Amino acid sequence: MPQWEAALALLLAALALLALLARRLGRPWRRTVGATTLPRALVQDHEEEVDGGGPADQFSDRREPLPGGCSLICKPSALAQCLLRVLRRSAALEPGPRSWLSGPHLQTLCHFVLPVGPGPELAREYLQLADDGLVALDWVVGPCARDRRVSNAGGLPAVLLVIPNAWGRLTRNVLGLCLLALERGYYPVIFHRRGHHGCPLVSPRLQPFGDPSDLKEAVTYIRFRHPAAPLFAVSEGSGSALLLSYLGECGSSSYMTGAACISPVLRCREWFEAGLPWPYERGFLLHQKIALSRYATALENTVHTSKLFRSRSLREFEETLFCHTKSFPISWDTYWDHNDPLRDVDEAAVPVLCICSADDPVCGPPDRALPTELFHSNPYFFLLLSRHGGHCGFLRQEPLPAWSHEVILESFRALTEFFRMEERMKGLSRRRTSFLGGRRRWGALQKREVSPSSNLEEIFSWKRSYTR
Repeated sequence: MPQWEAALALLLAALALLALLARRLGRPWRRTVGATTLPRALVQDHEEEVDGGGPADQFSDRREPLPGGCSLICKPSALAQCLLRVLRRSAALEPGPRSWLSGPHLQTLCHFVLPVGPGPELAREYLQLADDGLVALDWVVGPCARDRRVSNAGGLPAVLLVIPNAWGRLTRNVLGLCLLALERGYYPVIFHRRGHHGCPLVSPRLQPFGDPSDLKEAVTYIRFRHPAAPLFAVSEGSGSALLLSYLGECGSSSYMTGAACISPVLRCREWFEAGLPWPYERGFLLHQKIALSRYATALENTVHTSKLFRSRSLREFEETLFCHTKSFPISWDTYWDHNDPLRDVDEAAVPVLCICSADDPVCGPPDRALPTELFHSNPYFFLLLSRHGGHCGFLRQEPLPAWSHEVILESFRALTEFFRMEERMKGLSRRRTSFLGGRRRWGALQKREVSPSSNLEEIFSWKRSYTR
C-alpha cells in the first residue's frame, strides 16, 4: 500500500478510535449534515434489539419483513415475490452473534481503512476510448477454489462487472466480493475510471460523477469478449451513480441481466450540498487531492489547479474540477442536469437491488437519503433496508465475507432462474398458440373443401368488388 494511503488509513483509524472512546465515556456521538444536527437515535451503534423498533421502522409502512431486522421495499410484482422468497430463506440475513464491528462508524471505517490484504489475482487490460482516453479493466483470474460452483447452470459463466466508489479507492469489500463471486462461478471484472487506481491519465479529461460514456464502451468490449455470457453489475457507494446513469441511458439495450448497488448515493446533488460528517468529508477530500496531485501539470490547461487543491469541501472540489473549467465552464445546475443518476431512471429495464443501512453515517438517514417513491412505483427497483451496516460495511465476524455479498449473488441466481422460467413459459405459450393455430387453419381448410361450389363466389367476392 502506498505511503499516503497508509497515512490516511492511520488518520481515519485514529478518528474512529476517538469516536469509540467518546462513546465509551458516555458522550453522545452526534453528526451534522449541513447545519442540521441529527438525533442520536439515528446514529447509535447497536442499542436496539434485532426485533425491536428502529429507524427502519419509521421509514415506510409498505414493506415486507425479512430476517435479521431487514425489510424489502418494492412495488408488488411476480419478480418481487420471487426475490422475497429467496431473501426470506437466505442464511446471510439471519442475525448472528453480537460483534464489536456492529457500530456504523466502525463498519464504515473498517471497510475504507483496513489494508486490502493479499486479494485476488488480477489481469489488467487497458481500453482505449473513442477520444483516446484510457480506462482499465482488472479481470479476476485467481485464486480458483476447488469447490467452485457454476453461476449459470447449463451455460457459460456469468460476467460480474464491479464498479468501485467514485473516489477510485479499491476497498477490501470490493475484492472480497470478487473472490466470493469467483468461488460461485462468476467471472468478475473491475472497472477503473480514467486516472483511478493506476490507470494513466493520457488526456486532460476526467470522468464526471454520472457520465456513463466510458462505461458504455467498456460494456461493449466486455460483450465482444463474452458475447453469450450473462452480464451482471455491482456498484459500491458513490460509484452507483455511474451504474444507474448507464442503466437509465441505455434502457433495454444495456446488455445486463441484473444489477445491485451497495449503499448507493441516490440524491447526489443534495448529498454534495449538505456535506458529510467532517471525518468522512476530510478523508474523502484528502484522498482525491492526493490521487490527482500526480496529474497537476497535465490538468493545468483545463482546470484551476491552485483553487482545486485548496478546496475545503467535496462540493467545492467537484465544482472546480468539472464546472469552473478554463475551456468550457458550466453552472452547477447544468452539471447536475447531465449527471444526476436518476435523470433517466424511468427508462431502466433491468432489476436493480439497492442494499442500504438505516445507520449509514455517509449517506444519512433513509428518510432523506432514499427516494421512497422510486421503489414504490418502479417495478425494476428493490430496496433492501437493514438496521445496521454503516456505509458499504455490512460486516460480520471474520473471516466471513460481508453479508451483502451473499445476498447479491443469491438475488442474481434468483433472477437467472426467474428469467429462465419466464422464457420457458413463453416458449410453451408460443408452441401452444402455433399448434392451436395450425388446427384452426386445418379445420377451415376442410370446411372450404366440403362447401358447395355455390359458396365459392362468396369466398372470393372481394375479387369481383375489386374489379368492378
